[in-house]
Amino acid sequence: MNLTKILPRVIKSYPEKKAVVCSNKKFTYRQFGCRVGKLANTLLESGIKKGDKVAVLHKNCHYYLESYFGIMQIGASLVPLNHHLSAHELAFILKDSETRLLIADINFSKKAGDTIKRLKKSLKIIWTGEDYEDFIASAPLTLPSVDVEKKDVAQIYYTSGTTGRAKGVVLSHKNVYLHALCTITELCLKENDVWLHAAPLFHLADAWATWAITLVGGTHVISSDFDPKIICKSIEKQKVTLTNLVPTMYYRLVNYPKVGNYDYSTIRVLLSGGAPISPNLVQRIIETFKCDYIQTYGMTETSPFLTMSILKDHLRSLPYEERFRYKTTTGREFMGVELKVINEKGAEVKRDNREVGEIIVKGETITNGYWKMPQETEKVFKNRWLYTGDMAVIDAEGYVTIVDRKEDMIITGGENVYSIEVENVLYMHPSVLEAAIIGIPDEEWGEIVKAIVVLHKGKKETEGEIIEFCKGRIAAYKVPKSVEFTESLPKLGSGKISKKKLKNRYDKESRL
Repeated sequence: MNLTKILPRVIKSYPEKKAVVCSNKKFTYRQFGCRVGKLANTLLESGIKKGDKVAVLHKNCHYYLESYFGIMQIGASLVPLNHHLSAHELAFILKDSETRLLIADINFSKKAGDTIKRLKKSLKIIWTGEDYEDFIASAPLTLPSVDVEKKDVAQIYYTSGTTGRAKGVVLSHKNVYLHALCTITELCLKENDVWLHAAPLFHLADAWATWAITLVGGTHVISSDFDPKIICKSIEKQKVTLTNLVPTMYYRLVNYPKVGNYDYSTIRVLLSGGAPISPNLVQRIIETFKCDYIQTYGMTETSPFLTMSILKDHLRSLPYEERFRYKTTTGREFMGVELKVINEKGAEVKRDNREVGEIIVKGETITNGYWKMPQETEKVFKNRWLYTGDMAVIDAEGYVTIVDRKEDMIITGGENVYSIEVENVLYMHPSVLEAAIIGIPDEEWGEIVKAIVVLHKGKKETEGEIIEFCKGRIAAYKVPKSVEFTESLPKLGSGKISKKKLKNRYDKESRL
């Protein structure tokens, strides 16, 4: 059960079937396989071997898809890079992952250059375009055969950490392959499916489809940038059947003035994940695209899916309002996953949709741990169960609904932001005495980052000055969208800042 078996099998079964559509370029599975073979063989010739790490800094493109397969084909591990991160953050990931080669979009040349400078060591970069084509030009077309085992590392995805440093989530060939098989079953994926890669390929909200869609011989349609007009046209022209987007993307789509001018009749289901979504937005998605809808929940650590709001057969005959309620839950457990919601004593909560507990999970699609961080791994695993830190209720049918998220994590536009990371930047400002970062509800982004700041006595700063200070020190999506100055912050008896009280205050204000 390893990923190197997928492409050879599909090339044999569907050699002339359309595999990839990327802008004005189209490849059959035979043609795509040849390009992957050339990349894989060139990497071997360049000294990249089994177990080495190759990073990718790129927007969605056929080059990204080729990298996923080519790197895996030789037993090396792919490190997808979030191109929204700062050069400082990227340099940490490259150093921590021990990356030996970087495949990068020429449009990120300045950021990549700044990143390499911070590494203080040379790193070979292959720029896509002419440089990439020259790089693979003379290599053999055939896919190389490398002995890869199911336990070998396939990918390392870096997520923000509560300690202020990114953590590398290690996914094995078995994790990823089995997850692909489970999604094929859950979503009834078939060779006539056309998947739209509109969410970023560096994120598992979309990247899981790389393997599942290929396994069934489906077609990958790739969009490099999210523009509502381009997305709507792509769905109509390429006859897209399904995709997975974060709520922010759906918000932009349903509010696009010309969204009703296109034919969406080929769409059979739309998935949402990566951030909280309002029932109102779900209703607008269903009305706009006139298709089925599934809400998903997962983690990078779990490949990613843990739940899907797919209706059980006996629930399909319920009145629309009841069916809609199930559709807008976080969902029931995903195939291949065992999920429980437990209280503080470790016992399962009542399935009454009222008692709140923590979601814990186990299964073969779940990571064995974090890259070079055994202590962090031990913190989240107990007796093989992964403790998600996500608080939820569960009903009699086994559908869970998350009511709060891991610690103080903020999910804005599908991106995870940990408050302590932003607070650490704020505390670098000489005028800041105390600071707290919280997420406040936002219809478009799910949540937005808000800073509540206490200044040193006699100091005066503006909201704009604090925001500007954060820019460049952290990724743009982590920078506070608003700043409120206050004389004091609410405290717990221990003296710690009570973020719960702050969140409650802004939740009440948002409902006024």
